[in-house]
Amino acid sequence: MKIKDHFLTQEEFEIIETDTKGVFKTFPIPSNISRYYESEDYISHHQDSGSLKEKLYKFLQSFNLKYKRNILSERIKKGSKVLDYGCGAGEFVKFIENNFETFGFEPNDDARKSAENKISKAKILNDLDVIENNTLDAITLWHVFEHIENQEEMLDIFNKKLKEKGLLIIAVPNPTSYDAKHYKEYWAAYDVPRHIYHFSKNGMENLISKKSNWKLRKIKPLILDSFYISMLSEKYKKSPLFWLKAIVHGTISNVKALFSNEFSSLIYIIEKK
Repeated sequence: MKIKDHFLTQEEFEIIETDTKGVFKTFPIPSNISRYYESEDYISHHQDSGSLKEKLYKFLQSFNLKYKRNILSERIKKGSKVLDYGCGAGEFVKFIENNFETFGFEPNDDARKSAENKISKAKILNDLDVIENNTLDAITLWHVFEHIENQEEMLDIFNKKLKEKGLLIIAVPNPTSYDAKHYKEYWAAYDVPRHIYHFSKNGMENLISKKSNWKLRKIKPLILDSFYISMLSEKYKKSPLFWLKAIVHGTISNVKALFSNEFSSLIYIIEKK
């Protein structure tokens, strides 16, 4: 499938299935990938622009933050050590820092500074080596894993940093959801080339099963993602009343997923063996 970078450059890329069935990769990956993040509209790295898109994002985010924290609270004790990998501007780190001993990893300088300015207890890092092996209770990646090119290498690193039975929690968009099939090449969650990999549910299960030191424990939905992704997709299509169409198709996606479990975004809760 050929997909345009609707967000920034309008360049065209291709999505090709990898050797792992159900896992797809963007091709080609630009050598200067960092420039594809250089936009004031890239919300993961920039805050408080006041745009309608960002206001809606922040509204939905407030619900998602509590939902994500509850996933951790139901599985690990208060005060446990948690690393939010790719923490961006630090919203989740800030939200959980009073519940857990929290670390955030962020390689982007601007985003890391933004995170440092808003947190009070958590530590923001740009080097994972400062975390000792076998010390973390959980590592979270909220819409980050799809940006990582050396995914299998990073899975090994995460495994070393976690304690036995520690949790790796990965949230990624689902290209086999209703909204992905409806919007096709306009589906905003393809987000090429920033999203290097694309994981169907079977694809993520196959990737994890290749590693003998992981066990997939549970899959949960990110229900609100369908609305935000549908809104962006409608804007890429230059649709009139894009917000209304987004509500309609976001709702359809979630209703269909109640039967198929193919939600717009999925959370994979994985345990270190």
